[in-house]
Amino acid sequence: MKQLKKSVYLLVTFTMLYSCGNNTEKPTENAATTEAQDVHQNTPLGQASVVDETSDPNILQVAIGSKDHSTLVAAVQAAQIEHILANAGPLTVFAPINAAFDALPAGTVDDLLKPENKAKLAEILTRHAAPGSYNEDALKKEARKGRKLYMATGDYLDVVVEGDVIFVGGAKIIGTIQTSNGIINVVDKVILP
Repeated sequence: MKQLKKSVYLLVTFTMLYSCGNNTEKPTENAATTEAQDVHQNTPLGQASVVDETSDPNILQVAIGSKDHSTLVAAVQAAQIEHILANAGPLTVFAPINAAFDALPAGTVDDLLKPENKAKLAEILTRHAAPGSYNEDALKKEARKGRKLYMATGDYLDVVVEGDVIFVGGAKIIGTIQTSNGIINVVDKVILP
């Protein structure tokens, strides 16, 4: 935490000094500017870069700690959207297990993880997130009312209840975890367009 405060202080100081100057010459590089630039380039944006071991874990931290979601975490990191899963929320994430990614056609995950497919991967992952808190009871309520669930991509997914089983966009919910910034609904398949 001290390192983060020091880095933020250096970045703010550099920004103030740079913006207050009225000359058009390029500022000379010194240790403070180099360190501030390194911190900016080497840490994820937003709350994902905050190290906090006293608060309840957020969606990103829970996913990172789950052996069943290592493929999802790798995809989130490749798409560079960690900050979305760590922000205040509330957010509901439908988190496919590793087996769900394994069920995709051979080579699909490897292809999506390539840097040139970052935007496509981010869109697919964003389709798994809904603004708001939707635990199983809330999802059943949406289904009873015949509503579709609004996703962060702007898409709407069907919510279907069959007995005690809930499906969102065709993916079966197999578990629910409350986090500090929302809800993780663990699902058995990847929700594709």
